[in-house]
Amino acid sequence: MSEPKQKNPQRFSVAPMMDWTDRHCRWFHRQLTGRTRLYTEMVTAAAICHGDQSRLLRFDAAERPVALQIGGGDPDLLARAARAGCDFGFDEINLNAGCPSERVQSGRFGARLMAEPGLVAECLGAMREAVGVPVTVKCRIGIDDQDGEASLDRFVEAVAGAGVETVIVHARKAWLDGLSPDENRTLPPLNHERVYRLKRDWPGLTIILNGGIATLDEAHAHLEFVDGVMLGRGAYRNPWLLADVDRRIFGDETGAFTRLDIVDRLIGYAQRECAQGTRLHHITRHVFGLFAGQPGARVWRRYLSENACGASAGPDVLRDARDMMAAFAQRAGARSHAA
Repeated sequence: MSEPKQKNPQRFSVAPMMDWTDRHCRWFHRQLTGRTRLYTEMVTAAAICHGDQSRLLRFDAAERPVALQIGGGDPDLLARAARAGCDFGFDEINLNAGCPSERVQSGRFGARLMAEPGLVAECLGAMREAVGVPVTVKCRIGIDDQDGEASLDRFVEAVAGAGVETVIVHARKAWLDGLSPDENRTLPPLNHERVYRLKRDWPGLTIILNGGIATLDEAHAHLEFVDGVMLGRGAYRNPWLLADVDRRIFGDETGAFTRLDIVDRLIGYAQRECAQGTRLHHITRHVFGLFAGQPGARVWRRYLSENACGASAGPDVLRDARDMMAAFAQRAGARSHAA
């Protein structure tokens, strides 16, 4: 699909999710929607500056528009990492200031940055100077015992002062002391109204709402109050909802396609990737939910789970799974016609 042209490219996006939104996941999601903005997993600035940049940053041009999310708290490292991301062709560089993962709690990055808005502003300023694409930030409404009103206001004032125009807000606090990262995904309660107020207070900023959004109906409701919505696990576990995003969210009447059409594209992608040494499971693990709610969905998941993990597994596994799902669809159609 060609890169879309739109007034607000962040009206709908899929959240960066550790261990999930890798390049294979993003390629798959792009087959379902041409307008949604996609994000990488968080990659630390240190890894980018000192590691294998090709392995960490390469992506298929078909994924665009795609944003690179970086973690870190050192302005110089972040600037260098942002420049590398820009050189690889990312359309946006995003600073992670909201992740409560144990991987980030030991350092001055992720959600811990919300306690240091001055440092965040310095980091964002250095990143903006280093690149020619938009630099954005993703945060929470606060951490631990911070006041959810005053602390978020101070944080946004600091990042806006650094020239950042887009703030993505996960609408719950991150409790770094006393809750595990898994618990932080459901506790404390979501506070979407706080993000609505943030948009009212900062009408000149692009405010994106994240957290607890599972359907396009919910997304539409939130878009009455904010500039964009970001879905995470809801889009990953039920990826077919992305197939209606271009029409319902962007008003783009694109050509119709079926789940089987998507599998056909996946087979071609798997042929190219497996020929380059990619394990099939690295692709298929992201597509278990493609047939969620459809006849044969359990068979689809089980077949891929049992047959795609072997070192010799190749595109034929996807072909066989496709044939099984086509047979389920044919039987379901015959029953519907008979009724």
